[in-house]
Amino acid sequence: MIKKITLLLFVTLLSYSFMSGQEIEKHAPKGFDKAKSSILKGKIDSITYPSKTVGTDRKAFIYTPPRFTKSKRYPVLYLLHGIGGDEKEWYKNGAPAVILDNLYAEGKLEPMIVVMPNGRAMKNDRAVGNIFSEDKVASFASFEKDLLNDLIPFVEKNFKVHKDKKHRAIAGLSMGGGQTLNFGLGNLDTFSWVGAFSSAPNTKTPEELLPHPEKAKELEVLWISCGDADGLMPFSKRTSDYLNTYDVPHVFYIEAGGHDFEVWKNDLYMFSQLLFKPVNESLFNKYSVLGLPASTNIRNSPYPQILTDKRVIFKTKAPDAKQLQIDLGKKYDMVKDDEGFWTVTTDSITEGIHYYSLLIDGVAVADPASESFYGMGRMASGIEIPFKGDDYYSLKDVPHGDIRINNYYSEASRSWREMYVYTPPGYDGSTEKYPVLYLLHGGGEDQRGWANQGKTNLILDNLIAENQAKPMIIAMLDGNVSAGGLGGFNENSLKAFENELKLGAIPFVENKYRVKTDAESRALAGLSMGGLQTLYAGIQNTDIFSSLGVFSSGWFANNDELSGPQYTFMKENTEKINSNLDRFFISMGGKEDIAYQNCQVMMEKFDEMGIEYEYSEYPGGHSWPVWRHDIFKFAQLLFK
Repeated sequence: MIKKITLLLFVTLLSYSFMSGQEIEKHAPKGFDKAKSSILKGKIDSITYPSKTVGTDRKAFIYTPPRFTKSKRYPVLYLLHGIGGDEKEWYKNGAPAVILDNLYAEGKLEPMIVVMPNGRAMKNDRAVGNIFSEDKVASFASFEKDLLNDLIPFVEKNFKVHKDKKHRAIAGLSMGGGQTLNFGLGNLDTFSWVGAFSSAPNTKTPEELLPHPEKAKELEVLWISCGDADGLMPFSKRTSDYLNTYDVPHVFYIEAGGHDFEVWKNDLYMFSQLLFKPVNESLFNKYSVLGLPASTNIRNSPYPQILTDKRVIFKTKAPDAKQLQIDLGKKYDMVKDDEGFWTVTTDSITEGIHYYSLLIDGVAVADPASESFYGMGRMASGIEIPFKGDDYYSLKDVPHGDIRINNYYSEASRSWREMYVYTPPGYDGSTEKYPVLYLLHGGGEDQRGWANQGKTNLILDNLIAENQAKPMIIAMLDGNVSAGGLGGFNENSLKAFENELKLGAIPFVENKYRVKTDAESRALAGLSMGGLQTLYAGIQNTDIFSSLGVFSSGWFANNDELSGPQYTFMKENTEKINSNLDRFFISMGGKEDIAYQNCQVMMEKFDEMGIEYEYSEYPGGHSWPVWRHDIFKFAQLLFK
């Protein structure tokens, strides 16, 4: 007996190891749904079971596999139809017996019984008349009781099947996909395998489906799939997004196609192969054929697409070009097809927004399929990579402030300049005066950066709605007062910015907006180049600002000509700086941040001088995902 158990364990582990290492199949091959005369066949029969729920006898179809024997116990898959179908819909349109027979012949499937019931739990359960009538739609919800209390007990009494949740699966298409999620996730003690194909609007909201999402981690496989051209995609996506938020393992499978059986047959082919056998959760995000269009795509542009494992598919048409590349910091060669389309799939990309360029025969241009942003000293394409935890800058149903674009004449530079100004929710209807944060961009960017790339308005809207931040005005300034960027960066350019701040920006804001004008109600912060400007103008003027935020920046460790006088000033004014500043916040994007070493040297000097500050790190390097998190954290500290 011990030898048998050991052998079984060895075979199971060997199977799992092989499955882990092999290339996973991502789509059914051609001919997968065509009958083959040379293989063994399963059998489809009709069964009738008494339903106490409905008060009548009901019909279902049942598939038994090749070599079916009554001496063996089988697991069961309950396979549900759509709103216009009945127990015959899969049989007539989905070729389930053919698909499963072919898989058995190839050794890809565990032997199972498949039950195809009528998911419309009412006495007249035919798909006739107005199939969208209130009573017929309601009957799809009522089927949950019929399934649990009538059909499953009948199957388990009349067929030799396993009666535990580990040997029960549920799947369905469209309306049946919604039933699958509603019933499967609502009865985790009954099902361990759940497959929702193109779920319909009857799908409950994620919060209703899983008020305690950690419980869904008990499932062996949770599969959610949809065609990329299916108008019902939002129902699948919102469920997957919710599951990602709570780290619930699942497959989110996106394929080419709409709301039809070409998609659903492939779904059955893919899902059935995962059932009733060991699975490797680490491969779940590798199955999807396609991704979803990035939120930064120009309206209706299907590409770039983001895959579930955060790889990105780029595709563009340039029939006359000789070479195309995508430059995301790393360059990717694109491959041309016969129709002149160039395609490439990147490595997995980290969270947040990333600049990129399309290189056409060596010339860097903006991708016409994506929104463009001013960064890298020019207009560049940007792609937003979603991630778990990005809800703090998502658009939510909360009161919203405004971004206002103001032109003003600066007495410092004797020129017209532009600033972006965030006003908090309720500003126009209030007589209240607000504190102000003056917020600075980095090199190669301008006043648009914090609004467009930084999503500052959404971050503050959400924080204010949650009472995590004080309502404030944020003036996003153009810090380019010399040649722009760090090329000509010296004390003269820092002084020029200080003059612009004191003689141009602050007077304009305090004349145009209802703001408080004392130091306790002013803060200054900036990223990278803007961080150096904050270190200079902020430290030199602690009688004007009570809080400073320095993001991904620090005085240059190898430039004593610039840095030395700053440290001397601070050493001579340590007591004043510490006394005047309520907050001196310094943050970095981890060791991969290009400013990390400069910042570490600077903080060591601060420690020697006795300068008081607080330090924060958020992984991500020298990038907007880090700076979004910085403003999220810094804003919560201000004016309290």
